[in-house]
Amino acid sequence: MLVPTVLLLIGFAILIKGADFLVSGSSSIAKKFNISNIAIGLTIVAFGTSTPELLVSVTSSLKGFNSAAFGNIVGSNNFNILMILGVAGLIYPLVVQRNTVVYEVPLSFLAVVILYFLVNDQIVWGGESTNMLSRMDSLILIALFILFMLYIYRTMANASDLEESNIKLYKTPMAIGLIVLGLSMLIGGGTLVVDNAIIIAQKFNISDKLIGLTILAIGTSLPELATSSVAAYKKNTDIAIGNVIGSNIFNMLFILPITGLIKPLEYNTAMNFDMFVFGSATIVLMIFMFTLNTRKLDRWEAFLLFASYFVYTAVLIGLEN
Repeated sequence: MLVPTVLLLIGFAILIKGADFLVSGSSSIAKKFNISNIAIGLTIVAFGTSTPELLVSVTSSLKGFNSAAFGNIVGSNNFNILMILGVAGLIYPLVVQRNTVVYEVPLSFLAVVILYFLVNDQIVWGGESTNMLSRMDSLILIALFILFMLYIYRTMANASDLEESNIKLYKTPMAIGLIVLGLSMLIGGGTLVVDNAIIIAQKFNISDKLIGLTILAIGTSLPELATSSVAAYKKNTDIAIGNVIGSNIFNMLFILPITGLIKPLEYNTAMNFDMFVFGSATIVLMIFMFTLNTRKLDRWEAFLLFASYFVYTAVLIGLEN
């Protein structure tokens, strides 16, 4: 078991570095075209930190491990909102922009509600329906993602880019080389992670659902953890929480439907519990934003989110046994 474990860790390292190369090269090219820092952060960086989830979910789906593909997305979202916001808020209390509280966090909740009804066909349609994310379901989610991007564009049009650029500029051939290298590492790292995660799961008789919700979810969320933790340490609190909420929306409205368009995914209804946890955590986050210090996640609130992740993981393991 030592070899698969080491290869799994190497795969995660390759994924994270590949995402870094992709973001660096893409950001450099975008900056040369005078695209604002805000636009780059909300699009290229958000997509870049979510590419590990995309590659792992697509690879899992193509190999027939549908629950791992779903579990990776839902588990990543739970890790993001409970663990990452918990850690970031413990480092420094997170003050949030009004748009994030009023629009983006509720949109994240709406996305999981829509996803719930799209994949639970037996609940919605009854009879002998198969619970799955079909290509039509995926197109509905993609349409919502397009609306989200239009919202971002409109928000950016009304915002001024006051921050100095901290994006490193590369010569165009170098930037293109970083993009190609990053994509190659993401593909290779994604394959390495999924293959060895499956070996470990089968060795210990762990379901692909659980390994998707835990090992794959945590591993592919490491870029978001690093980004939000560093942002909180530097007191860039809006970036810290915006990265998490944006990543969750990307996961549900872009990455999961892209996976479903490539290959429709059968859905395990046992994962309804995990979607309920995410929906509940999002509601709790909204409540935190409107209590005591308005639009601020205090340290004690962050600790509750942080502790809740360990309770959630313990329940997952208990349900598996």
